[in-house]
Amino acid sequence: MRIPNIELGNISCYRAEQMGAAMLFVILFHVALDRGDPFYGLRRCGNVGVDIFLFLSGVGLWFAWTKTPVPSVAHFYRRRLLRILPTWLVCSTAFYLPDYLGPQRFSKNLVDLIGDITINWDFWLHDELTFWYVPAIMLLYLLAPWYMRLIQRYPVYRWLPLLMVVWCVMVQWVLPIHHTVGHIEIFWSRVPIFFIGINFGTMVKERRTISSDAVWLLLLTFLMTFGTCLYLEQVRHGNFPLFVERMLYIPFTVCSVLVMNRIFRRTPEWLNRGFRLVGALSLEAYLLHIHFVLVYVQHWGLGYWGTFAATVAITLPIAWVLQRGIGLVEKICQIK
Repeated sequence: MRIPNIELGNISCYRAEQMGAAMLFVILFHVALDRGDPFYGLRRCGNVGVDIFLFLSGVGLWFAWTKTPVPSVAHFYRRRLLRILPTWLVCSTAFYLPDYLGPQRFSKNLVDLIGDITINWDFWLHDELTFWYVPAIMLLYLLAPWYMRLIQRYPVYRWLPLLMVVWCVMVQWVLPIHHTVGHIEIFWSRVPIFFIGINFGTMVKERRTISSDAVWLLLLTFLMTFGTCLYLEQVRHGNFPLFVERMLYIPFTVCSVLVMNRIFRRTPEWLNRGFRLVGALSLEAYLLHIHFVLVYVQHWGLGYWGTFAATVAITLPIAWVLQRGIGLVEKICQIK
């Protein structure tokens, strides 16, 4: 039986399902598990969910950017920020304001509080990881239109993600750079996959295919990267710079997305619908699940899988209410 070609258009067709899967991977990663557990390495590999988010976000941005013949940077910013900022401000205020009024673990003064609520500036200044993904993606969104303009005019600059990988090595081992910006390595090591996602946007939008002859190469790449990450986390966790593994995440992410395309083409519609629901609520679920749900559920003694299931079951309804509530407020403001 001939293996069918790999249809890159399916990255767009199943984007919501894959966002949902990535969100579940992230929750699995955040649920605590004993270092000696046989599942520990696999649980740690759930961290790749962040890279899947960034890759798919890059693909989606290319679609949004090329929707009109002459894209507007101002319109692009408005659409992206309206999707993120209201939800972010609600959740960051709900987290940082009680902290400021109470034990002050994060926001030490009023200026610090405003900086944390608006852009989580303690992440940029001190690597405070409470909600690091959101300020990171907002900065990437600010850079994205200029990169997309650049590669439209000079396609050769699609190779820039390779220099971004080089920059990650410099951040880790060139000491003056490391001392200056090494504290946000978790951000730098995720930058290449975001821009690679933008590069993929053209191929996805044009519904290009990869010959079936490449299937075994992609499968080998997936197994080698996944297997190496699994070994590093299960056996050598803590004995290597994490950025090294995040470089492996780049091919691991692309291959994982292509593998998930094949899976979601064959899974029943009811299951896909469930993943799409999680994907549609991924921003809200990301902001809510750790510091508003998981922090309490972990004290219930439900075990790893019980804690995961309870966290998902509690987070998703709250995320849905938050999304609908913000949407309703936005509609009322538009009417006025």
